[in-house]
Amino acid sequence: MKAGSRFLNAVSAFALSTSMVVSGAGVGLLAGASVAEAATISRVEVRGATRVSAETVRANITIVPGKSFSNADIDASVKRLYSTGYFSDVSINIAGGTLVVTVSENQLINQVVFNGNRKIKDDKLQGIVRTQPLGPYSEATVETDIQSIKDAYAAIGRSDITVTTQVVPIAEGRVNLAFVINEGERTKISQINFVGNEAYSDGRLQSVIATKESGIFSFLTRKDVYNPDKLRADEELLRQFYFNRGYADFQVISSEATLNEATNEYTVTVTVEEGPRYDFGAVTVESTVEGVDAESLKGVVLSREGSVYKAKDIQETMSEISKRVASAGYPFARVTPRGNRDLGNHTIAVDYLVDQGERAYVERIEIRGNTRTRDYVIRREFDMGEGDAFNQEMVARAKRRLEALGYFSTVNVSTAPGSAADRVVVIVDVQDQSTGSFGIGAGYSAGSGGGFLVEASIEEKNFLGRGQYIRVAAGRGDESRTYNVSFTEPYFLGYRLAAGFDVFKNENDFDDDNYSYEDQGFSLRIAAPITENLSTTLRYNYTQFDYSSGNLADLSSPYVRAVEGGNWLRSSVSQSITYNTLDDAQLPHDGVLATFTHEFAGLGGDSDFYKMTGKAKWYYTVNDEADIIASLAGGAGHIFETGSDLQVFDQFQLGSNDIRGFERNGIGPRDQRTGDALGGTTYFTASAEATFPLPGIPRDSGFRGAVFADAGTLYSNKVAMLPSETVQGNGSSLRASVGLGLIWASPFGPLRVDYAWPIAKEDFDKVQNLKFGISSSF
Repeated sequence: MKAGSRFLNAVSAFALSTSMVVSGAGVGLLAGASVAEAATISRVEVRGATRVSAETVRANITIVPGKSFSNADIDASVKRLYSTGYFSDVSINIAGGTLVVTVSENQLINQVVFNGNRKIKDDKLQGIVRTQPLGPYSEATVETDIQSIKDAYAAIGRSDITVTTQVVPIAEGRVNLAFVINEGERTKISQINFVGNEAYSDGRLQSVIATKESGIFSFLTRKDVYNPDKLRADEELLRQFYFNRGYADFQVISSEATLNEATNEYTVTVTVEEGPRYDFGAVTVESTVEGVDAESLKGVVLSREGSVYKAKDIQETMSEISKRVASAGYPFARVTPRGNRDLGNHTIAVDYLVDQGERAYVERIEIRGNTRTRDYVIRREFDMGEGDAFNQEMVARAKRRLEALGYFSTVNVSTAPGSAADRVVVIVDVQDQSTGSFGIGAGYSAGSGGGFLVEASIEEKNFLGRGQYIRVAAGRGDESRTYNVSFTEPYFLGYRLAAGFDVFKNENDFDDDNYSYEDQGFSLRIAAPITENLSTTLRYNYTQFDYSSGNLADLSSPYVRAVEGGNWLRSSVSQSITYNTLDDAQLPHDGVLATFTHEFAGLGGDSDFYKMTGKAKWYYTVNDEADIIASLAGGAGHIFETGSDLQVFDQFQLGSNDIRGFERNGIGPRDQRTGDALGGTTYFTASAEATFPLPGIPRDSGFRGAVFADAGTLYSNKVAMLPSETVQGNGSSLRASVGLGLIWASPFGPLRVDYAWPIAKEDFDKVQNLKFGISSSF
């Protein structure tokens, strides 16, 4: 009875002598002791709400009639009401058994507009700001929006942008909001300087980093935009560059950018400490895991004693050992490289220790920062999932794969403790970047069927954020028209299988030769990885040929006579095996790219043959400082009859890319009567080339010079219904050429001009000294 009396007295004192007020963001407790003992109210009264219903207010407080509440409930109610964004002020009073909630409503946004913006369109800015029509007006949100707009402009090089707002009241508590933008001038990078570098010049290091000095095409490439995060990424690029060239002690001491406000230009200064250059010392493998034989693992070690120290060799060795051990049934095994520096001899001995790592499992993979790319596109690059054994090397491998996709400007993978001691959370932080491009390419051929060719293409590497690749291209020349559509799904049916199709159509009119032809068709393909560097592709190919003579009475062309009376169809299957160890797809400095293809035609259609082709190209850096790159290439092919006679368009034709200095179809067997190239059943090609930066031109411009020598032959023609005496050049005589080239990594794609002099040729060969077109690694 005494306890009940004390409670009633406390409630009476709470109701009659004191009023507890919660206002604004704070909580004032004038009768805190009473509330702390718990109290109840009989009803909730809402005041000041006009656009927002009273029920909405009641739904956003934690206090309900008939249930006891405390100070914490009052504080939480105030915070929840503020978090809705609908109110500029909130106060809570308790009078008797009534909870009085008084609110002042924020004005509602009627319309959001942007004024003064030219470089970033309205639709993109609308996606950046949080303030939206029909939502509440909040000064805090508007300030956040202003900063978001500034960040967006800074990303395109306009750091001196100013953003103000204009708020125009209209009827019934509504306002129009205008973001007034002064875009200012584009901020440029006038200089990139390096301090402390001795082994490599400033120009060589400038070619390594992604940030570039401003140039004539910077408005297209946007590589001269200063960004602190981008500069941090450049530091990592420099570290990898030096670590893979023997400088294991390399450090970036500092990197900073200074803005000259008078010219609106940055000067970037990177201070480095190179340290000595090391070679690999003794390389060993040890294992403390019972059942794992260290000797059996030495075959996958890439770091060799006496060779230049390369961090990537250690990284790839760790990956190969980890995969070998995991496949043997030891998923928790850990590979740790231990280095022992010999400062006197400048060598680093490396011992790979395989031990039993901590038994841990992946609790979840948490993906953050992706605004466009779907989560599953990122998740599938991991060889492990929730519940699998945690393996640090698999995490590192997934990070490399994500970076190689080209979908993200930054990729960071970290770990955090899970809900239990043996659980690990893998956290993936990414930042999406533009993956679409519009390209314009041009070429020129001086020979028959040549002339100028212009091609326009649209390409998207991450279609709809699904990781799919699509490309649409169309080209037109003096005597030709081309159309191409390609699509690739990189993870077909959820497996690491790249499936896709290609559709094409080519139209050619050879006025000089008095005939024209069309070929159109499609191919279906599926590619699967065998190892990290080895892959295979299976294709089904369907092509329809239609040759016609300009003079219906003139059927002398073997092309026209081959399809006389209708179209010629080729239906075939082919398989390719590709080996690729190139360090860079755009400008390789090291590695091998090789492919072997065999094709069988005879699955319906009119062609019957078995064809084998192969080509390999090896890149090697002759002088790292001067950035001189040498390459050697070789190719060969042979076709066998498997049924009916071979037709002229089933046989090999060599182009001007195979042996420069000659026209397309400029060498090999030829019809003496018409001059038509007939092709051959066998060919061999070889090429040697060296490329180098042009002296006196900044390396960031993308210009390189080249010297080259090509050689090859095409012979042994077998054309149905063509007398052998009419065929000339059926022998295997060698053709060769030497020349000079100019390569430009332009914003429109890699372009190249070559001038070649044939030094070995036949009288009936057709020469083409000048060639202009799109550059290619193969």
